Amino acid sequence: MEYGTLYIVATPIGNLEDITYRAINTLKEVDIIAAEDTRHTLKLLNHYEITKHLISYHRHNEETKTQELIEKLKQGKNIALVSDAGTPGICDPGEEIIFKCIEDGIKVIPIPGACAFVNALICSGLNTETFLFLGFLPLNKKNRKQKLEEIKNSSQTTILYEAPHKLQTTLKDLQEIIGDRKVVIARELTKIHEEFIRDTIKEIIEKTADIKGEIIILIEKAQTLEIQQKFEEFSLEEHYNYYEKQGIDKKEIIKKIAKDRNVSKNEIYIYFANKT
Repeated sequence: MEYGTLYIVATPIGNLEDITYRAINTLKEVDIIAAEDTRHTLKLLNHYEITKHLISYHRHNEETKTQELIEKLKQGKNIALVSDAGTPGICDPGEEIIFKCIEDGIKVIPIPGACAFVNALICSGLNTETFLFLGFLPLNKKNRKQKLEEIKNSSQTTILYEAPHKLQTTLKDLQEIIGDRKVVIARELTKIHEEFIRDTIKEIIEKTADIKGEIIILIEKAQTLEIQQKFEEFSLEEHYNYYEKQGIDKKEIIKKIAKDRNVSKNEIYIYFANKT
């Protein structure tokens, strides 16, 4: 018997119109839909008048359900894998069954669509040439610190997912390790309350004390060697103007200059105090 196919189907991240014709047709044509939350997926299916057999497939039953789905695929059934929102396998269930299908010679086909971090990145205003996506930071203190150090030294825009009730803790951890770098908070993408908040970490902490909704944190890349060399060539006035043009206040500018030049803040402060 010919094996069935596993379709990895991207679904809307908020707005139900953000789904492709191909995704809708795939959901209509498969034998089974494996869903992270069947109740959530049912809302999408009802919206598009799709009636289909649903199987629950989430983080807590992934190990046992993977084998069940593999058996159905080997019986010739076609299965669509969906998560609650966006693309399965990206911080959502999916990796395990995809690996197993490849191992067993079962065809896996992507059905492209929405991905939250990509949409956050393209509208962030940060560098999009290269980026580092880390998903959720680890809870383990040692592993978390290693990831924060990775962000500190990264020459790429870094992207994180975070729950609203943990945002303040994560921002404060970032501030402690990487300093007061520019960040962007993308909130509730494609939904009614969609919002982008762009500022330094310090200011973002103050602005997001009561924030709600789905959150993505985007962090500007670390200063490159080229920029650091440029700082060495700057006069203190040129160095000051470089940051002033970015809208940073005087106190923060003095801190940044002192850090860039590896001198005390008082030395920089006294220099500019004598200039006024």
